[in-house]
Amino acid sequence: MGTDVADGKPVSVLRTRGSGREIRRPFDRARARCGVLAALLGAVLAMCAGVPAAQAQSSYAQGADPASPNPLLGQRWYTDNRYGLPARAARAYDSRGQKGKAAMMRMIADRPQFRWFGEFNAREPGGMAGSVRRFIQRSRQEQPGSVPQIALMRHAGDACNPSYQGGGPAEDARTRAWWNDAVRGIGNSRVVIAFEPDSLGTVDCLARSRRDDRIKLLRYGVEVLSRLPNATVYIEAAASDWLPARLIASRLRQVGVSKVRGFMLNVTHYDWTAANIRYGRKISRMTGGKHFVVNTAQNGRGAVHAYRRKGRQTRRIFVRCPLRRGLGVAPSTQTADPLVDAFLYIGRVGVSGGSCVKGPRKVGAWYPERALMFAKYATNWLSPPRGTRYGLEQRVPLRTLSGAEARFR
Repeated sequence: MGTDVADGKPVSVLRTRGSGREIRRPFDRARARCGVLAALLGAVLAMCAGVPAAQAQSSYAQGADPASPNPLLGQRWYTDNRYGLPARAARAYDSRGQKGKAAMMRMIADRPQFRWFGEFNAREPGGMAGSVRRFIQRSRQEQPGSVPQIALMRHAGDACNPSYQGGGPAEDARTRAWWNDAVRGIGNSRVVIAFEPDSLGTVDCLARSRRDDRIKLLRYGVEVLSRLPNATVYIEAAASDWLPARLIASRLRQVGVSKVRGFMLNVTHYDWTAANIRYGRKISRMTGGKHFVVNTAQNGRGAVHAYRRKGRQTRRIFVRCPLRRGLGVAPSTQTADPLVDAFLYIGRVGVSGGSCVKGPRKVGAWYPERALMFAKYATNWLSPPRGTRYGLEQRVPLRTLSGAEARFR
């Protein structure tokens, strides 16, 4: 499901399962206003109970109580269509007369996406606090009243083996200090936070002696962020094609998911939105009814899964950085599921994931060719339409969708 414009009027767009047929219906403005009305009503009721209005508004933004209304409803999210990487690439293509590529880049640039912050921001003027504060101030100046979306990723995840220490206690201390700086930079600003993508999913990549330390570290971060009065926080919770829901639910409880709005799914994966909704509902049942969001930035064609047989068992694996993938459903709170607060673009479209990318591409490096691929194969599909394989109408062998990303077709 997403939003579009027809005859000057906004409509909702849903791609049905099976046929892939689009259903277009008038955009529900009343539902979009529900979040604002709920916030006002909540503030009035709170004042009647003797709670200050500012405190009531903060509680609404945090949304930690599963019974509270969706704090994302009625929000206008900041879109970095001036300085973001896709926006810059679009201008560069335009200047070279490559209008088709420029149009595809603008498709990405015009959709609200999360701005990622990492260890490197600590080296900028004012450290992490100054970096995030400048971004929030710029969003206010460019688009007054909009809400910036921020992904915080500071945990160490450079390897995966039985002896990996993740930097040890010294790195944990630096991570805590970084989170504290982030909190100082955010202050009372209204923001949406994606907390530490891949952090819970990669706990088993650490040496056994360090796994409890990772949980304690994340619990500290959740506690610190939960004090932000106007922040809606979602914690990393893997993806539907990654780890069992019961395991992730246990880890979420350990790190304190009850203190924030909920959790996020599929941030670094490509699995279908419908599969992630089913997965998220299982996790929600085991975490007290917590709400969640699904990253749809790269899953318009779904994941590419392969099957590996070992003895009598067949194991499903996902192909990293698959080809011919597309943008998914545009960011929206119209999810048709009361537990799903929104479909969001948390994942970084066109940004290198590291070792699976051809050439010397560091994690976080801009990869415009891959961004164009996502725009070219964009869909509104929530699940694979009947007759498709690997999210494609035509039959293609698995080897053409994997490998070292030598071609973008």
